[in-house]
Amino acid sequence: MNEAILTRDLVKRYGRNRALDGFTLGVPAYSITGLVGRNGAGKTTWMMTVAGFVMPTSGEINLLSSGPFDATRHSGRFSILPQDSELPLTACPRELLIRYARLQGLAVDKAQAAADSLLATFNLTDKAKRPVRSLSHGMRKRVMVAQAFIGDPEVVMLDEPLSGLDPVEADRMRAFIRSYRGRSTIVISSHQLDDIEKLCTHVAFVDAGKVERIVTLSSITSESGRIVYTLRREPSDVPALEAACPGVKLGVDQSNNPNNSNNQTISQTLVAEFGEELSVEAVNAALLPQLFPLGVVSVVPGRSLEEAYLRGGNAG
Repeated sequence: MNEAILTRDLVKRYGRNRALDGFTLGVPAYSITGLVGRNGAGKTTWMMTVAGFVMPTSGEINLLSSGPFDATRHSGRFSILPQDSELPLTACPRELLIRYARLQGLAVDKAQAAADSLLATFNLTDKAKRPVRSLSHGMRKRVMVAQAFIGDPEVVMLDEPLSGLDPVEADRMRAFIRSYRGRSTIVISSHQLDDIEKLCTHVAFVDAGKVERIVTLSSITSESGRIVYTLRREPSDVPALEAACPGVKLGVDQSNNPNNSNNQTISQTLVAEFGEELSVEAVNAALLPQLFPLGVVSVVPGRSLEEAYLRGGNAG
């Protein structure tokens, strides 16, 4: 496997506490890899160690096949958005992005063009010359994410990049990050597992300073034994539907049903669970003819990342 980041047996001690305790992880090149784990699992410490902000107690780091981070080797090739980063309050977004682009090695004209392009992409053109102190938290976060992508670095690390964004801007940000699939290697740490599921190609499960496993997202969400149907109307006779496909247990999930302003349900989530003796294709063949009159909005096989994570005993 071609790995953009490889760490072996990485240890970071703070007194008696081991924030990293043999953290071994290879991040596939050109992947979008999500780090999933409880608070204090070591995700942020690992990112800061790879970035050179924190010195490890022991272990190996290999960034872009050229050893641990070094400004002379990795300038313009690597960037990071730390979780608790801040912007200078008196600076303006455009001048900041131009400055960061220049630090990444871009010429003045290219730095200006890159800054203007990112400001437009993140819906910040009208805020380009306003001081940071006048911007909302969400606007500041968008500027900070933009600086991580200035100059199109080969590796980008993002710690909680979507926190504080409203739904529209979060969706815009997800689309922007997804556009880098196959162009850059991106590592995202987030407690919002829905964001990880929407963005990532790979997921690394982290606990107690170690990586328990790294898998492709599709290997989790394509797991058989479950199908989620989104319908326009709730089925009136669930037992009759179950009789149409023996071996299937059906349930209506009210928690995922959005309501309109008149408090009328506009969709229903029907969850089908079944054993290994049945396939996704067989269940769909039996149930879909019964469900079409109810208005089938979507059919999604497998489990969500959140369900897989919680079932794995990693909640915390």
